[in-house]
Amino acid sequence: MLKHIPINKEDSIITSKSQLCEIFYCGCKSCAQKNIGLEFEKLPVNKTSYKASPYFEVARFLMDFKNGKWQGIEENGALLGLNGANGTVSLEPGSQTELSLAPQSSVFDIEKYLNNYNKQTAQIAQKYGIYWLGYGIQPVSTYRNINIIPKKRYEYMTKYLPSVAKKPLVMMRETAGIQVSVDYSDEADAMKKFSAALKLSPIMSAVFSNSPVRNSRLTKFKSNRAASWLETDNDRCGLVSAKAFNVNSFSFEQYAEILLDVPMIFIERNQTELSNSKTAIKVDNMTFREFMKNGYQGYIATKQDWELHLSLYFPDVRFKNYIEIRNHDNQRKELICAVPAFWKGIIYNDSAIDAVNELLKDFSYFDFEYLRRKTPQRGMDIKIRHHKLSDLANEIVQISYESLKSYEKGEEKFLEPLIFMLSRGLTPADIIVDKWENEWNSDISKLVDYSRLV
Repeated sequence: MLKHIPINKEDSIITSKSQLCEIFYCGCKSCAQKNIGLEFEKLPVNKTSYKASPYFEVARFLMDFKNGKWQGIEENGALLGLNGANGTVSLEPGSQTELSLAPQSSVFDIEKYLNNYNKQTAQIAQKYGIYWLGYGIQPVSTYRNINIIPKKRYEYMTKYLPSVAKKPLVMMRETAGIQVSVDYSDEADAMKKFSAALKLSPIMSAVFSNSPVRNSRLTKFKSNRAASWLETDNDRCGLVSAKAFNVNSFSFEQYAEILLDVPMIFIERNQTELSNSKTAIKVDNMTFREFMKNGYQGYIATKQDWELHLSLYFPDVRFKNYIEIRNHDNQRKELICAVPAFWKGIIYNDSAIDAVNELLKDFSYFDFEYLRRKTPQRGMDIKIRHHKLSDLANEIVQISYESLKSYEKGEEKFLEPLIFMLSRGLTPADIIVDKWENEWNSDISKLVDYSRLV
């Protein structure tokens, strides 16, 4: 049995619920720079079979890519990621790589970094027989033949999540997305941005649908990635709460209250008193509220436990010490930067948020939940309250475009490919479906070539 390692810093122990909101208040900062953080996942596939590349091949790539410029991130001797000056590269459960880019004030800077990153990683990965795809789900392999990487966190998630839902292993092992992080200046600003992002999240998930082919077959879904999230864990996924859509009454405290009743999966403790290496400890059938009250096998709740619990809560939009918007399929090169550009245009402009709220004022929480559940299959081919979703999406993206244009930095150009696509009523998935049926003759190699990031 793991020896209990006591917590030495008294200020890390949680003694009251008021401490739970400290991380959110610490996130309050000036938004003058309009910084955008980006998490960019991509899929490794074998360049001849197009099956998911296994961990040992991706780990060899990481060793080569490291090249003295990055510091390795290891767990029990296994290389699981890299730390660098401008962010981190880590591995997701099915060996997907995730670039977490340090916040940038310019979408042009994001584009420049991503172009260099994708070019360098593509060149190195080819030596190991790997292609990287800008696509939302593994096109050939399914979770049944993708092993998880040797990380305790994912081992416990693999044991827990299938006990509460049908498709968490699809989400964990097969999918890849793009996430955006934005800042807030105070609690009221945070709630305004959070509410707007929640309303927009199912709409933008539909706009960026890009995973219709799975298991080498065209499926009934425009976004298999989004569909897998619908059946991952209802306690920790979705649109948070109907209360969160009321910007005037929701608060950091109410967000914390919701998380207090989410079941825990595990906690982490140092392996020895002198070691910074942590090990995961499974927690059985206990909410964080119960953990705070009663402890668990001699362990007591700490701020680090709370931060871990926050990271194991997976709604479409969530709070840490920033707002994280999580629900976009990964994209081909032309549309990657449309994701951060869109959100920069909306979130950092109060007039743009007001325009979105006015456009969506007649929609209820249940309307947004309906969209969340229907758009993975239908994309934008849906009506809601007599509105075509494609028309709404067009107007919303135009609001962002005009907002970016007002900044006079030229960043609106990143939305132009998206606007052209939306003007035709299409999503990336619709383009793939048409090519699959009429041009590619259901040839998976054509999809791989189309989606490659080089």
